[in-house]
Amino acid sequence: MQCAIIIPARYASSRLRGKPLLRETGKYMIQHVYEQALQSQIASQVIIATDDSRIQAACARFKAPCFMTSKKHPSGTDRVAEVASQLNCALVLNLQGDEPLANPQAIDLLFRQLLDHPESSMATLATPIRNNEEFHNSNCVKVVHDSQGRALYFSRSPIPYCRDGQPDFSPRPSPYLLHLGMYAYRKEFLLKLAEIPVHPLENIEKLEQLRVLASGQDIRLGIVEERTLGVDTYEDYQRFVQLQRRKSRDCAA
Repeated sequence: MQCAIIIPARYASSRLRGKPLLRETGKYMIQHVYEQALQSQIASQVIIATDDSRIQAACARFKAPCFMTSKKHPSGTDRVAEVASQLNCALVLNLQGDEPLANPQAIDLLFRQLLDHPESSMATLATPIRNNEEFHNSNCVKVVHDSQGRALYFSRSPIPYCRDGQPDFSPRPSPYLLHLGMYAYRKEFLLKLAEIPVHPLENIEKLEQLRVLASGQDIRLGIVEERTLGVDTYEDYQRFVQLQRRKSRDCAA
């Protein structure tokens, strides 16, 4: 089965303009993401999707396939869908262009959720929550699942609510899970996703995946123990740069 990774990359990020082209490590940030994706054992192709000629030019320098897309897309998912419509593939994984430390094993785990469960249209990842601050932070999206590994609900609120005291975050498997924003889709479902009407729950929580659950579709959940550093701000990027420099020193030692 043909499996594609598509990496949407925008220049005009609201919090860090030009983020994909940051290059303090000697490589563009988008190049780090691309090289991580290439380590997948399942993906048959990796493609960058952008609407900016500067990013396209950078991709040409490190010889990465890059598709130019419409500037009118409201989300990265729509950009990924435009590229996917032109590909010969069955599964599509949306890897954000600000994940320079994306774990190839997590990518493959996500693909396997759909390869092993042909009844599911979509899959995503989660990781155990480790502290109360994260559990109660509305910017940290929580998810609960059923005994078969299908997502039941996503929320910005603490779920499941612990009625009889403080939650214990130590057991494994953990019932307290943080959603990680990496998605895989069956191509035919991805191309129809924009046609599903917005659901009131999506409007309330501002979570697009609730539209999928409310329409009756399965979202398969893969659990990873460790999360990776994403880059939303310049401070995040500096942390990534320092990690890369330490890695280079360790390799040289």
